[in-house]
Amino acid sequence: MSTIKPLQIDIVSDVVCPWCYIGKRRIENALALAPEVPVHVNWRPFFLNPWIPPEGIDRSTYLETKFGSVDAYKGIAQRVVAAAEEEGLSYQPDSVKRQPNTIDCHRLILWADAIGKSAEMKQKLMELYFRDGGDLTQTETLVQAAADIGLDADDVRKRLATDEDVAKISADAKEASDKGISGVPTYVFAQKYAVSGAQDPDKLARAIRQISAEINAEAAE
Repeated sequence: MSTIKPLQIDIVSDVVCPWCYIGKRRIENALALAPEVPVHVNWRPFFLNPWIPPEGIDRSTYLETKFGSVDAYKGIAQRVVAAAEEEGLSYQPDSVKRQPNTIDCHRLILWADAIGKSAEMKQKLMELYFRDGGDLTQTETLVQAAADIGLDADDVRKRLATDEDVAKISADAKEASDKGISGVPTYVFAQKYAVSGAQDPDKLARAIRQISAEINAEAAE
């Protein structure tokens, strides 16, 4: 009996993108709806705001720059807060005080992948930011988050002080942009089919089943 070939799912997203926060939960729910399909998930970096400096900027300044005013974002935020709540997630936009550059967050996710915990690292960083208003520009905040999911705190602190994997993360994010990905989350199935946006779990589950069947039919030919 031939074994089913795992379906590769590359998820292009950023830790400060609220729809990516929601989309992560939805793809997890989709996978739970299609437990018979073996998958291999890769978390790929994306910079929602590549213009943010390494030290980050004040959240109010960010909202004024991106949306015109803090109040302009409040209307948008309520819809996102409601969507998050529907997925059992908490988004507290008023608690976010600083907008980070996310390259160090993406480095942590990459390093967590070495111990099979990239998804846990991503979730931890998103919860810190969206739920707790954590300052992801602070090295010790990142170190503690990494330690919480099982990475060595001293090792992470030393690595964050270097440029380790900065070039790789930057190149991976550029590759996504070069392929035309401008909205996130984007789910890329089997390196050939892309679905953009925090789609409904039922829709994602159907895509997972259909594409898995297709790649396995091709492999059997």
